[in-house]
Amino acid sequence: MRRGGRIGAWAELLRVSALATVPGDALAGAAALGTRPNRGTLLALGSSLCLYEAGMALNDWADRAEDALDRPHRPLPSGRIRPGAALAASTALTAAGLALAARAGRAPLAVAGALAATVWSYDLHLKHTRLGPAAMATARALDLLLGATATSARHTGPATRGADLPARLPHTVPSPAAWRRTAASAGLLGAHTYAVTVVSRHETQGGAATAPLVALAVAAGVAAAAGRGGGAPLATVLAADYARTPATPLLHAALNPSPPLTQRAVGAGIRALVPLQATLAARFGAPATALAVLTLAPLARTLARKVSPT
Repeated sequence: MRRGGRIGAWAELLRVSALATVPGDALAGAAALGTRPNRGTLLALGSSLCLYEAGMALNDWADRAEDALDRPHRPLPSGRIRPGAALAASTALTAAGLALAARAGRAPLAVAGALAATVWSYDLHLKHTRLGPAAMATARALDLLLGATATSARHTGPATRGADLPARLPHTVPSPAAWRRTAASAGLLGAHTYAVTVVSRHETQGGAATAPLVALAVAAGVAAAAGRGGGAPLATVLAADYARTPATPLLHAALNPSPPLTQRAVGAGIRALVPLQATLAARFGAPATALAVLTLAPLARTLARKVSPT
């Protein structure tokens, strides 16, 4: 997108190319419960998108002085967007995200509130501390849990029967086993996010080869864990696609940890979220949901060519 245009500046600020990695969180959360997506899922999805974009705008507002030195082309230091406008957008998007979650119920609102607090804490302080990667991982895990709680709160349709899941009657409360599956999915999503965030801390100055190698190992471990649930062949195939997506860029960054190659590895790690979310959905017998999530991958690649996701 044209850097000089107003729309292009906002697209760059909000990292629209990374938006395709958000809907899969809520959908994977619903799948882990063994439930078809419903109105609550859609509300959670909308809340997630708003809170994600709020975090993007707040991130650049908080880093505007640092970006003036390291990334002067970004919308705020270049003067294409005023800092006050970015902060106002972040505040409005946060409010919108919480309002959508509230429509789904009290439990989704509580999770969304925790997610919003994590996002703001990360951008304003935790990002530059040792807790930064953990905060990002927590945010992704909470996003999946938001989808699960909203889907459960507004469950109005028949349950999905998966290969490893018993059928559930409408309006039933998810079992403890269902919530354990959900927590496991959130943990795998968080582990991937943690590893990619550690790599991203070196994307402006470059760094050692250790972080990309560790991220590569984490991706392999997450793929192995996510691909073996329920004996679903589709989950195995999607897990391999997930592991493949960041593999080559991470290896290149390990061999040459320069800023450009590190940024490319981080971008690939972000895009890998889509096949991971699809894998988590397929793992619990929701192939239609998994394939729907996977259709977002080409969109993420196309947008990434126009707007950097990092």
